[in-house]
Amino acid sequence: MDGNSIRNKLIGSEEERAVSPVIGVILMVAITVILAAVIAAFVLDLGDSVGQEAQAGVDLDVDESEGGNITVEVTSLGNADFVELGGDINSSNTSVGGSDDIEELNLTVGDTVTLNADDNGLGGDSGTLTALAVIEEDDTTTQVGSASWEGFDTS
Repeated sequence: MDGNSIRNKLIGSEEERAVSPVIGVILMVAITVILAAVIAAFVLDLGDSVGQEAQAGVDLDVDESEGGNITVEVTSLGNADFVELGGDINSSNTSVGGSDDIEELNLTVGDTVTLNADDNGLGGDSGTLTALAVIEEDDTTTQVGSASWEGFDTS
């Protein structure tokens, strides 16, 4: 038997080789680095260090007619537990949605609240009402909507 024919059967000719040794080594190093990065991410728990913002869908409708009012409707909660109201509201003189304090309302999907400048929650004849989505677990609050009013006739 000829040594070249045995060598060609075991190793293959130049045309039959799939990858050169240099490229093979580069691929192995790349795979090792990627695998080490993935393992390190799990071991060091890097994924949990990124916080999530609360998300919710809220429609705010401003009616600046005499006495003016703002209607707040929660259309979706996303990852939030509830929506609360803030901004220029006067929570001491009203009872809305079964609560004596507007700032303590926990609105969920389908809840609608109407506030007006005369006697039901809006603090003064101008200002801004904000809707805040809240995740209770980690006490995350994110503003998901706001409405401004100017010139409500409160006389």
